[in-house]
Amino acid sequence: MTSTSPLTVVARLSLRSLRAHKRRLAGTFLSILLGVGFLTGTMVLGDTLRANFDTLFADANAGTDVVVRSADVLDSPGTAGGVRAPVDAALADRLRAVPGVAAAEPSVQGAGQLVGADGRPIGGQGPPTLAGNWLADGRLNPYRLTEGRAPAAPGEVVVNRGAAKSGGLHLGSTTVLRTPDPVPVTVVGIATFGASADGMGPSTFTALTFADAERHLTPRGAGQASSIQVRAAGGVTQQELAARITPRLPAGVQAITGTAATQESTQLLSGRFLGMFTTLLLVFAGIALLVATFSIHNTFAIVVAQRTRENALLRALGAVRGQVLGATLAEALAVGLSASLGGLLGGIGVAAGLKALFSALGFALPTGGMVIRAAAVALPLLVGTLVAVGSALLPAVRAGRTAPLAALRDTGVDRAAQGRAGAARVLLGGLLLAGGVPVAVLGATDGPSVALTAGGALAVLAGVVVLGPVAAAFAVRTLGAPLPRLRGVSGLLARRNAARNPRRTAATASALMIGVAVVTLFTVFGASIKATLDATVSKSFAGDLAVTTSSFGAGGSGISPKVADTLAGLPEVRQTVGLGRGVARIDGLGRTLDVTDPARLSGIVDLGRVDGSLDALGVDGLAVSRSEAQQRGWRLGQAVTVGFTDGTSGPFTIRALYEGGGLAGDYLITRQAWAPHRGQDADTMVAVGLRGGVSPGAGKAAVEKALVPFGSPQVQDRDAYATSAASGVDMMLSVVYALLALAVLIALLGIANTLTLAVYERTRELGLLRAVGQTRAQLRGMVRWESVLVAAFGTVGGLGLGAFLGWALVRASDSAGTGSFAIPPGQLTVVLAAGLLAGAVAGLRPAGRAARLDVLRAIAAE
Repeated sequence: MTSTSPLTVVARLSLRSLRAHKRRLAGTFLSILLGVGFLTGTMVLGDTLRANFDTLFADANAGTDVVVRSADVLDSPGTAGGVRAPVDAALADRLRAVPGVAAAEPSVQGAGQLVGADGRPIGGQGPPTLAGNWLADGRLNPYRLTEGRAPAAPGEVVVNRGAAKSGGLHLGSTTVLRTPDPVPVTVVGIATFGASADGMGPSTFTALTFADAERHLTPRGAGQASSIQVRAAGGVTQQELAARITPRLPAGVQAITGTAATQESTQLLSGRFLGMFTTLLLVFAGIALLVATFSIHNTFAIVVAQRTRENALLRALGAVRGQVLGATLAEALAVGLSASLGGLLGGIGVAAGLKALFSALGFALPTGGMVIRAAAVALPLLVGTLVAVGSALLPAVRAGRTAPLAALRDTGVDRAAQGRAGAARVLLGGLLLAGGVPVAVLGATDGPSVALTAGGALAVLAGVVVLGPVAAAFAVRTLGAPLPRLRGVSGLLARRNAARNPRRTAATASALMIGVAVVTLFTVFGASIKATLDATVSKSFAGDLAVTTSSFGAGGSGISPKVADTLAGLPEVRQTVGLGRGVARIDGLGRTLDVTDPARLSGIVDLGRVDGSLDALGVDGLAVSRSEAQQRGWRLGQAVTVGFTDGTSGPFTIRALYEGGGLAGDYLITRQAWAPHRGQDADTMVAVGLRGGVSPGAGKAAVEKALVPFGSPQVQDRDAYATSAASGVDMMLSVVYALLALAVLIALLGIANTLTLAVYERTRELGLLRAVGQTRAQLRGMVRWESVLVAAFGTVGGLGLGAFLGWALVRASDSAGTGSFAIPPGQLTVVLAAGLLAGAVAGLRPAGRAARLDVLRAIAAE
């Protein structure tokens, strides 16, 4: 007689249990599959984008062996990669004489936004709109002509094929190139990036003659280039060529290899944009898996409770605790592993879907084949399996502790936690809340500190989850109080069923509560940002109209500084002022400057209380926000050193302090002071004040007519300007809602799965209800309303928790103390209604299953 090993027994028990209860674990399988699929998709998308961008930059520099450029880079917040001074374009002639140099061409690069055939700007929704000179050397130039010819005369341009398609442009089209000054151009050529790509990712590129590029894209208009691109002769390596060129360079100019330039570009992108992008997606993947953990744990807890007698019989027949525990964990392992494998396959589709989502919302990403690395397979597989096994651990331990005598008695599965366990839960949850709330409030109000607030928020979240079973019964009875009057006996029974097992109700609702809390947090945070922007415009913008560019992010070329003067000459206009941006090093730190005419600010842009005199800034004065001056320990009349991108520096005197927090940033300088050091000068906004008696409609029409030669930048009244300033917030919320939909879906699957299991364990009870006269419709209604009550508990709890966390986040991130906190009642009402509706939908399947039960078989069921 052969003996069977304990591991074999455990495996057989697990397989038989899986076959017998496969329907009960279907929801768990789907939750893991969705969570792992999202995690896999996130990692695959991140790897794919890195590879696509690496390929783009490698293609762009494929023929360039050495790049000669300014050695000093001036970096400041908001200027990715920093700003470099131009180099002498004549340097290219001297480099051609260096042994080993096959070709050297000056390259001028700047911002240039084409206007399409419909009068609207092309691109600029984040990805940059670039302009530069056409490089004659075919190997140095990453673009290839597919139609037409290279630009040869003033006003002739080549555009990349993607820009031509987007703007409806073709050979012979005449349009405007914003540099930001309007330049009339004629399209004489259409080019691909490399052999076949429409462009360098989603960016646009307009190539001019070198003379035009110098005139429109460099500060002095002649004799300057952004860099010198150099190609090596055969047999000369990049390192050798760089070493030969370096001694021939003037002070402040460096030579780096083309490979190093490519690595700089890719590291900059990976370290900033892609790092932030993938981190954001991983956070949402983590939320989805956290929600899945609650659903999985709840499912296994119910299944183990329903199998109490079965496990007790196994113990009575000789199974030890370890075998019962191992069988349950093996079951979880099998479900987790198989669902994770399915999630890996679905992750590729998720990656494609995420890419399409961001493209649809204006964040166009570069095209290219999917890249799947080993980590994108191994990590999601491991995480999904561990989530399944970890979620089932406590129920498995409970299963292993089943006493053999439990097989001889009728064991209930609906008992709530009570006694010492309940007291311990209340104590732990109370401690977490008592510690978390003050810490979150302290971090939000004293400092503020995002890290401290986040720590307190996590403690609050944990406390709410721990105290869920304590509050569940009371909350469900309160929320379900109207049901007996509205739905009669079915409503009364639904209310009692939802309250009969507080632990199960809380565990089921917790998943939805977390999803709704995160949705609410972002909704409140977004509404607060919009309220802050609205308050900023209302407080500091005293004009009637605002001229802005329709793009945001890294995109467009800005507004011509000539616009303010042009509009000031209109009979309908009382006053105009332009606000430009520049970068400088102030006392050793890179900072963004606002460039304007202080004399024009009064009456149209309000800087609040001003100490000193804005009119006295001149060519060597600064105006600084009061909060920045206090932080740096500066006072009126103090001299600070200001360094510019052209390499010059000198003392500037602080001649005015203003309130700040409005349209202007922390530093303000005159156009006269900025002019000798400027790069490609542009305004970000032009404020317009109308004369008395001129209606906003008439003034807007006159301004729009005058702006046609400038490429028709956008003209808005005060309300429209405030709304457009917050348009990026709405787009962010759209992305957040789309990403959180998966977490909410998993939570609803958990509700449906729990109710299905509850219907199974209450089979006899439901049969008796049908036997004493309950109709199928009443039974369906009872189960559906039970689902709605569970969803209501999770939704209402999530709204309250999310509103508190949103307030804390708003306050903690408002270091200047000028932000506004706002609760959007309309949007939160929609969230509440959506939660209740989702609860009703989640109850459809279990309600239908309950209504289809055969009455006699149900009564006979054990």
